[in-house]
Amino acid sequence: MQRLGGENGLDARLFHQAFISFRKYILDSSFLSADVHIILNDICCGAGHVDDLFPFFLRHAKQIFPMLDCMDDLRKISDLRLPPNWYPEARAIQRRIVFHAGPTNSGKTHHAIQRYLAAKSGIYCGPLKLLAHEIFQKSNDACVPCDLVTGEERVLVDPEGRQATHVSCTIEMCSVTTPYEVAVIDEIQMIRDPARGWAWTRALLGLSAEEVHVCGEAAAIDLVTELMYSTGEEVEVRNYKRLTPITVLDYALESLDNLRPGDCIVCFNKNDIYSVSRQIEARGLECAVIYGSLPPGTKLTQAKKFNDPDDPCKILVATDAIGMGLNLSIKRIIFNSLIKPSINEKGEKEMDAITTSQALQISGRAGRFSSVFKEGEVTTMHRDDLVLLKEILNRSVPPIETAGLHPTAEQIEMFAYHLPDATLSNLMDIFVSLSQVDGLYFVCNVDDFKFLADMIQHIPLNLRVRYVFCTAPINKKQPFVCTSLLKFARQFSRNEPLTFDWICRHTNWPLVPPKNIKDLVHLEAVHDVFDLYLWLSYRFMDMFPDANLVRDIQKELDNIIQIGVRSITRLIRASEATSVSGAIAVPDDFPLQRTEVNDRMLNLEDLPAANQEQFSSATKVPGQKRIRGSKALGYKPAEVQSNMKSYGQGSLAARLVREGLLTQEMLKQLEREWQVHHNNNGNFPTGKRDNQNGSKGTGKKKK
Repeated sequence: MQRLGGENGLDARLFHQAFISFRKYILDSSFLSADVHIILNDICCGAGHVDDLFPFFLRHAKQIFPMLDCMDDLRKISDLRLPPNWYPEARAIQRRIVFHAGPTNSGKTHHAIQRYLAAKSGIYCGPLKLLAHEIFQKSNDACVPCDLVTGEERVLVDPEGRQATHVSCTIEMCSVTTPYEVAVIDEIQMIRDPARGWAWTRALLGLSAEEVHVCGEAAAIDLVTELMYSTGEEVEVRNYKRLTPITVLDYALESLDNLRPGDCIVCFNKNDIYSVSRQIEARGLECAVIYGSLPPGTKLTQAKKFNDPDDPCKILVATDAIGMGLNLSIKRIIFNSLIKPSINEKGEKEMDAITTSQALQISGRAGRFSSVFKEGEVTTMHRDDLVLLKEILNRSVPPIETAGLHPTAEQIEMFAYHLPDATLSNLMDIFVSLSQVDGLYFVCNVDDFKFLADMIQHIPLNLRVRYVFCTAPINKKQPFVCTSLLKFARQFSRNEPLTFDWICRHTNWPLVPPKNIKDLVHLEAVHDVFDLYLWLSYRFMDMFPDANLVRDIQKELDNIIQIGVRSITRLIRASEATSVSGAIAVPDDFPLQRTEVNDRMLNLEDLPAANQEQFSSATKVPGQKRIRGSKALGYKPAEVQSNMKSYGQGSLAARLVREGLLTQEMLKQLEREWQVHHNNNGNFPTGKRDNQNGSKGTGKKKK
């Protein structure tokens, strides 16, 4: 039966699903046709063979898997074995391929860009908006008119709107039909990226340029050479060495007290960013903060602040977002941790040590040729990590073996023609399961696409519009952004344009600087919603008509976020967040450093309610929420009171003072209250502040 199924398009997985469904149908049906009854009876009596059931089984299988009726056509549509044939314009010319290979800070991209600037026409394809902006700026500064094209932005330098001979773009936006003299593809090693690798494959195979200059890690040389064999093009390899030396230190930082100007601490999550930056500023140092979800303008402002020799900010705290796209004057890279969350080919989240490629990319930011530091250093925060870091950096980078592919809108439309009742998510599943690729390629992860497809499935949209919405570059972990996409799609389906007033109502614009980290995260999400609007406005101009107005308020929002980032990174500085008591305001949701006492984790939330009120009023800044009560951690009042002494003596008190969470005046106040507590049979002083001789205030007792 399985062999017969295979001959009719049922692979092992489909056959198993069809078998389970058919068995359930036979056993659970209250009525079966007479011919099925007869065949089942013949088999039971030994007068028939199980093969006799196959026609009925296949008919049932086709009901649950409609593609079985058109399997040959679907296999042809999803045949991805000859991607070079998809780009007739590129195949019509004999291209010269030049691979500029080398580590970070080796000048490989610089040499490619020089050729790009000297050409009559050219295109630069980069992985980030920041890089596209940088080349756009550099080109125009060199008097080479250059346009900018990203998913959310189009800038034509010609005042009359004519296209310039040069264009700088994010790689997904490159044209594979426009002829150029020179094309530059940056960071080619990202061709293996499980989500975006298809864009580098498309650019490498499809750019219609006389010269294609590829820049990136040497690990991609063999793959690029193999891919070019299939197009009949030879690859010229130019190897580069790092321009400045870099040293892996034999000692870890171990304490933030050992920081020096030009240090960059690399963290792999935002909570560590906040915590480390708070501790740095508690030591009287200023630090800049850069992480992935910050708007480009905020990243550039923080980078400029860190790079400015006249600015007191000499420390940077960042994620691996600094790995590409920013020019930074870093002397020493310090890994706060070597564990980084990642998404594997199956779309599953994994926590694992960073790869050699990632470690080299991040480490290479130290001691850059263009910075004031001509020699770089690399180490870790913790001594235990240093051995692992050296081991990771000493490994050779494994060669990149496969390039990413992604089904096009046209291919999915052809699938939909044969399977009109299938959802877009199901069409994508069927396409991936039937697709055939040769050993040089893989199909990119489509989980994010399917997530959005399922989310908007109930909204009536035609297939091409639905496909475009599902390719929108959003972070599915941000609920507000996902909700916004859903509302955009619903409004679109009603044929009602999404106006400036509509988007302002949806985002509650105008917005104010954040009062806590939760506010900052929301502002970042709103910035992403504006990005989403702009991205869709270039695909559906009539339905998203107010792109210029949205871009204006997005710039305002970028400035608001910059204010927020400055206030958060300086939160501990008494000059910016003091009250009458001199206490430092702690925003709601700010990650407080915790100290272990009696095998229990305590923080300021553990103070009894009366003291919380006093602490909160003493540290109140207009617009900030009061620190939450002890119930948040499930402590009983007796437990909290039994631990109160820890706040007035010993190393915990010293640590809280050192980290800026307590002042000496607050400490004395807590000691006085503790004394009053004993003098009043265990009752803490109520809402009013004690006077100087320690007597209790006369306010009413808090209920």
